[in-house]
Amino acid sequence: MRLKLVPSETSLDFLRLRKPAIIFSALLVAASVALFALVGLNLGIDFRGGILIEARHADGPADIGGIRSDLDQLGLGDISIQGFGSETDVLVRVQRQEGDEAAQIAAIRAITDALGSGYDIRRTEFVGPTVGAELAEKGILAVVCALLAIMVYIWFRFEWQFSIAAILALAHDVLSTIGLFALTSFEFNLATVAAILTIAGYSINDTVVVFDRVRENLRRYKSFEQREILNMSLNETLSRTVMTSVTTLLALLAIVLFGGAVLRDFALAMMWGVLIGTYSSIFVAVGMLASFDLKRHLDEDDDPGAVTEDV
Repeated sequence: MRLKLVPSETSLDFLRLRKPAIIFSALLVAASVALFALVGLNLGIDFRGGILIEARHADGPADIGGIRSDLDQLGLGDISIQGFGSETDVLVRVQRQEGDEAAQIAAIRAITDALGSGYDIRRTEFVGPTVGAELAEKGILAVVCALLAIMVYIWFRFEWQFSIAAILALAHDVLSTIGLFALTSFEFNLATVAAILTIAGYSINDTVVVFDRVRENLRRYKSFEQREILNMSLNETLSRTVMTSVTTLLALLAIVLFGGAVLRDFALAMMWGVLIGTYSSIFVAVGMLASFDLKRHLDEDDDPGAVTEDV
């Protein structure tokens, strides 16, 4: 017996919630933009520059409180200390020091001395401000280029109406994810950029499946109203959408529980992306699609016998 999270024959009226969903999405995007502008992001060392040191305590759990007390006395500015992986590992982040490379090396040496011989230094990294600014610029460029490429693909794969609906849904997902990071103060780094690009890919994959069924049903059921066809297409793909989302969330939950501190923010961002991407595929993408008068005529290379069946 196959597991079914959604009954085979569903007939939910998704478009009945179209206007409330669009209002909710508009408020969500507006709140995300406001949080980004007013609160800002907790930029990681990748973007703002600084020193990162990974250390492991040889004789048991790391004393994070003791480390923080010792490092605060060094006067190095903003210092972040957190557990990393197992309870014996600790990750120390320190803001970039004033001066040249020698000042950064001196800060690393001071931190190493403060940790003492009980800690084994496993990794040391330094990112300068120029590199950090360049990484931030390229991260933004990567997200924008990905969204534009997806829009062009959808335009050629379907029609311009589908492309506009898809890009609005993707922008909704990306902006709401950025708003989540501004609200929670999760560290925003290169892994987060990767998470955003993955969210965009996941969301557009879900959207394309629904759009494909919409196009197929538009050509097949000529006597049906457009609203009926959109609802029918959503119901026909609902089981696949829910099953894909649940299995992805289970994998991400395992990363949150067992992946350690470095992967936790990435996995939490992905979990939010899966949920908001599933929501936007149903209510934002198809909801915006309902605003257009969609084309129903056959393409020249279509098989008339396969697509002109009326019910």
